[in-house]
Amino acid sequence: MLRLPLAAAAVFALAIVSLFVGVSDVSIASLVSGGEDGRAMMVLLISRIPRTLAIVLAGMGLAIAGMIMQMLARNRFVEPSTAGTTESAGLGLLVVLVFFPDMPLIGKMIVAAVFALAGTALFLRILREIPLRSVLLVPLVGIMLGGIISSITTFFAYRFELLQSLGSWTTGDFSSVLSGRYELLWIAAALTGAAWLAADRFTVAGMGEDFTTNLGLNYRRVMTLGLGIVSLVSATVVVTVGSIPFLGLIVPNVVSMLMGDNMRRAIPWIALLGAGFVLVCDIVGRLIRYPYEIPIGTVVGVVGSAIFLYLLLRREARYG
Repeated sequence: MLRLPLAAAAVFALAIVSLFVGVSDVSIASLVSGGEDGRAMMVLLISRIPRTLAIVLAGMGLAIAGMIMQMLARNRFVEPSTAGTTESAGLGLLVVLVFFPDMPLIGKMIVAAVFALAGTALFLRILREIPLRSVLLVPLVGIMLGGIISSITTFFAYRFELLQSLGSWTTGDFSSVLSGRYELLWIAAALTGAAWLAADRFTVAGMGEDFTTNLGLNYRRVMTLGLGIVSLVSATVVVTVGSIPFLGLIVPNVVSMLMGDNMRRAIPWIALLGAGFVLVCDIVGRLIRYPYEIPIGTVVGVVGSAIFLYLLLRREARYG
């Protein structure tokens, strides 16, 4: 328990660093002096603080969502971007852009969440029809399903001349986060708390339907709760900042290797590591080509795919 406050302090330190990284001159000296008509304080309040909060909330939410999916699917290589969930949310956004372009942001999130829920349920349904569920087959099925959904979305976006608009919505990027445009992510924070309260139920559900029923729990209700949390978190993040791949895969796996599979004990660590990982990637994306910025989706995609391959090879070496 002594290590958890240290991890929280490390994430807090990264958040402080994130506040002072960027093209605009925001430093302690400029904040104290109040030069240029208070421009530094205005940038801090309108842009830097909302952006840092969005990074922390998105990192925590997606990491927890990945852990829930892995428990429900009983596979360590499943998360929203490898199960068709994120792609389904993107399809929902396209439907909104075509038929209801003036819908408020909360409406876009609800529609995207419904599509994400349908896509995740379809993925789990397909898994139930596969007689031999190998460790590597499950994420392969999810990636193929996501590719099909993404192809459908791209086709119709091209037909309706919405490729650029859709890309701006689905590409993971925190540079456009301002005060008043990130608050939906607090929903992801609330859902993270709900996941912690239901951690024991998700752990039992991960043992299978028969085991869950024998312990007196309603397996379908637990599955519905888990899928609802995953879908809402994924939709909220996609609508607010776009897609961040592999985050929900690598963070729970790293925590599991260090601490085991006790979900209630692991949730605080997963939340902190998810937030810290996204903070580091965002800072790197802002510094590597300074003063230009690399989108967070690209940085996390590169780092996450390398870690994903390492985990696959490690698991193959262990069971091969």
